[in-house]
Amino acid sequence: MDRLTAARVFVTIAERGSLTAAAGALDMSRAMVTRYLNEMESWTGARLFHRNTRRVGLTAAGERILARSRELLAMAEQLPEPPDDGAGMLGVLRVTCSQSLAQTLLADVVARFLDRHPGAAIDLLAAERIVDLVEERIDLSIRVTDTLPQGVIARPLGVCRSVICAAPSYLARHGAPAALSDLMGHNCLSYAHFGRSLWRFSMPDGSRVDVPVAGNLSANDSMALLAAAIAGAGISMQPRHAAAAPIARGELVALLPEAEPPSLGIHAVYASRRHQTALMRAFLDFTVDRFAGTGEPPSKPC
Repeated sequence: MDRLTAARVFVTIAERGSLTAAAGALDMSRAMVTRYLNEMESWTGARLFHRNTRRVGLTAAGERILARSRELLAMAEQLPEPPDDGAGMLGVLRVTCSQSLAQTLLADVVARFLDRHPGAAIDLLAAERIVDLVEERIDLSIRVTDTLPQGVIARPLGVCRSVICAAPSYLARHGAPAALSDLMGHNCLSYAHFGRSLWRFSMPDGSRVDVPVAGNLSANDSMALLAAAIAGAGISMQPRHAAAAPIARGELVALLPEAEPPSLGIHAVYASRRHQTALMRAFLDFTVDRFAGTGEPPSKPC
């Protein structure tokens, strides 16, 4: 971790009197403040604060290290800022997102960014689970959700819309649904929940329709369901960014275009706005620009 940032966090906790107050002053999650404090105590080999439920107080070792930390921060402020011309964009950025986003959108973003900044490196973790930014030392998470947890900072990137689709081979055997109610008679591939699922739709007249569907295949990976749908296993509800290419190639057919499945926001999630590296800021801005060109309009700010 960045020891200079850890020193700044430590000084701010001492001045504000609590981890929560320091988090607010630094525009940082409380979990990240705790992480920096733990690292600071590990580096110095000393307990820096006496803690209770409301406030913290410096230990004797904390008093000594506070003075040294302030000296370190004062020296750092006197150093000139390096030129931000892109050529000096060095370091490793740890990024996470779902398998679907990684394969259909983010891989291209990463490749273009690294081509522009050859001194940078990106460690991309593709996972369907929610990754803990603090515990797994992730700099940036790209999440498709409308329920962001408290204590994180999020920047809207766009909107994830979905489409109902099936392979021509499946439709040749079973026919195409002419109405939403027809889905109940088809083999529908469900995400994460085996058995019956509820697919929700918005109609052109503004009404909402819920359709209970069932099928013989469920998975916690949307790309596995996409591959199964292409193979003719059944009807799938897929993110448009994942289904667009197979539909264009004729591997899938979009169904029931008048019905709109719920959309979700795409967000860039990170732990601190103030303590971002130049690499982090550059990649975040680049990602915003690239997602704006995918054809999905930006979502409302968080």
